[in-house]
Amino acid sequence: MEFKAVTLYATVMVMVVSLTYETGSALPWNKKALRIAGEINKEGPWIGLVTVYPPEEAAFMSTKILKPHPKYPLLDFSGRRFRIGTIYDKKVIYVRCGVGMWNAGVTTQMMSDLFNIVGVVHFGIAGNANNSLSIGDVTVPKYVAHTGIWEWLKLQDTEEAVSVGRLVIGDYNVPQGKKSNRLGKISYQPEEFYSESGKPNVPENILWAKTSSQWFELARKFEGINLSSCLNSTACLPRPAKMVVGLRASTANIFIDNGPYKEFLFKHFQVASVDEESAAVVLTCLSNKLNVIVFRGMSDLAGSQQGENPIAIFGPLAARNVVKATLEFIKRLPKSAFAT
Repeated sequence: MEFKAVTLYATVMVMVVSLTYETGSALPWNKKALRIAGEINKEGPWIGLVTVYPPEEAAFMSTKILKPHPKYPLLDFSGRRFRIGTIYDKKVIYVRCGVGMWNAGVTTQMMSDLFNIVGVVHFGIAGNANNSLSIGDVTVPKYVAHTGIWEWLKLQDTEEAVSVGRLVIGDYNVPQGKKSNRLGKISYQPEEFYSESGKPNVPENILWAKTSSQWFELARKFEGINLSSCLNSTACLPRPAKMVVGLRASTANIFIDNGPYKEFLFKHFQVASVDEESAAVVLTCLSNKLNVIVFRGMSDLAGSQQGENPIAIFGPLAARNVVKATLEFIKRLPKSAFAT
């Protein structure tokens, strides 16, 4: 892992020097950041922590459990702020990636290239697609899928052999009965997955990306963790919040607040949660042969509720619970997990 980090550092430096020669710009901020990253890597390996947007970060930072590195507490690179420090004496590098699969994927790859990390713990909030779960619950999916690769077809069009699902728009006509609809149908396609373990330029078609088995089994050991069920002293959930390990998650660049579509995803893909980043983080880690695990707190019902989406109300509670579960995982992570 140390050899990988040094090699990547040298490669990026060559790219910076080449860009400097071609543009005439010295890019001093990049040089400084790369030098600092090299110094940080000498103290590695590290665990990467990736969350998504400000309310999740606020819940994480409010714990004050991240002890900043005495010399390099922060590293800013390409618009991202990486926070370096320790949690329960475990060396961690934290970053908020931003909403969507592109942000999640590029930030995870940036972390992999810049730092000597052995894996990534991804955490955030999500929509609930499984009626057996409730707002405030935390899921640790074993499998995640990118369900946003579509071929939008005419109803009579033939689907490709690799199709992994079908949504016929006419099935949702109101009133029901007439099946034809000019919007046709959507054919779900698998991800073209490239990895260090595969052949160069030869993708593997996959739907389900599996999180790291050892990390997943570690999370299973504290599935009964005590989570918060109250927003405040007077507003509480109808039942205690719980953590559930081993379900499936769906990711796409779509914020889902539509009950019928949520039900379609649950029926056809058996997913328990819907979000916009998890699959990108997992696929990027697997492509780089890094460990990865996902924690998601249920903040809303993905459109099956009456009235407005309750994410503004329950999002902070879901964020607090998912942060608590994530910190428990880091606390239990053995020193052997940092072996290179």
